[in-house]
Amino acid sequence: MRVLGIETSCDETGVAVYDGERGLLAHALYSQAHIHAEYGGVVPEIASRDHVRKLLPLLDQCLADAGCVRGDIDGVAYTAGPGLIGALLVGAAVGRAIALALGVPAVAVHHMEGHLLAPLLEPSPPDFPFVALLVSGGHSMLVEVSRIGHYRLLGETLDDAAGEAFDKTAKLLGLGYPGGPALARAAVGGDPGKYAFPRPMTDRPGLEFSFSGLKTHTRNLWQAHRGEAQAQADIAAGFQQAVVDTLVIKCRRAMQQTRCGHLVIAGGVGANLQLREALSNAGRKYGWGVSYPRIEFCTDNGAMIAHAGYHRLRAGQREPGIIRARPRWPLAELLEAG
Repeated sequence: MRVLGIETSCDETGVAVYDGERGLLAHALYSQAHIHAEYGGVVPEIASRDHVRKLLPLLDQCLADAGCVRGDIDGVAYTAGPGLIGALLVGAAVGRAIALALGVPAVAVHHMEGHLLAPLLEPSPPDFPFVALLVSGGHSMLVEVSRIGHYRLLGETLDDAAGEAFDKTAKLLGLGYPGGPALARAAVGGDPGKYAFPRPMTDRPGLEFSFSGLKTHTRNLWQAHRGEAQAQADIAAGFQQAVVDTLVIKCRRAMQQTRCGHLVIAGGVGANLQLREALSNAGRKYGWGVSYPRIEFCTDNGAMIAHAGYHRLRAGQREPGIIRARPRWPLAELLEAG
């Protein structure tokens, strides 16, 4: 089965072709970050309109790169949620229209499932079961993955997601957008021990996250020290270290609780090199394996949607004859596959 995947949940337009026997044939990605940088964050209406402008040319490019034509497609997978409703509807409408025109089945994919399964696209995928740390601009959660389509939520953020906290803190420090990479670059020249930062919710049991208090603490520090030459870099370094330490502590607890032997990191914050190094060190120290998708598959992309959609279609899942998008779609409501 050859599946076309479409991702338009936020500010990246992604298209991919995945073949059940040959694997990923091609993928193409267009980022709107340069457009939204002027506003310091994603503007939903602009995101939706840009998806309309870019999706079909990107689809044709991806098919050409895969050596396919539209008639070679056996199924279509598109992100139906969670995400921005207007952006989601662009991908859903195009995906359903292509499926209808070709007479092939279509399936709505949960954006988080795409991220959870992205490491399976790598040449040496992790074995089941594993624990996944999913950290992105809109989500921070720990999930036990027993097999494809079978997930147990262990803990999630109670307020800001880790990626959201990175973006807001970068904006506060005047580092630009997108905030995660900008803050990480600024932190390279800073001293993470210069100022004291809390490690939120690590002094109590549980696997939930909270980053709003850390963001407030950072704002107070910046207001007190912004006139100092090195303050921006030192605060960026201290903030990043606090987030990384918090995620490592929670991951260690999750591994102890589930007794899984492998940890997977997914989502945009999974591209943070300091987080990767810290979790790899923890894995070596405590005896569990650690896997990451390649950097290009940490952020939103069509490859993860095509891959997840392939497994859903192979399990017999099909969409009814309506176009639906779910801006809020709890992972717990996701149907089991197989």
